[in-house]
Amino acid sequence: MLSSIGIPGLILIFILALILFGPSKLPELGKAFGTTLKEFKNSAREWTEDSEKTKGS
Repeated sequence: MLSSIGIPGLILIFILALILFGPSKLPELGKAFGTTLKEFKNSAREWTEDSEKTKGS
């Protein structure tokens, strides 16, 4: 998905985020996004492990 955006698109997105949120809020937003992504991955992993256990039983 991100491969179709390219480097110029990512730079444009970064500049827009910098303008909208300001330099002081970007680290907070990045941390929140990373935490959310980590929780989603853990939930997805748990869900797949649970579904594999029920298939095996």
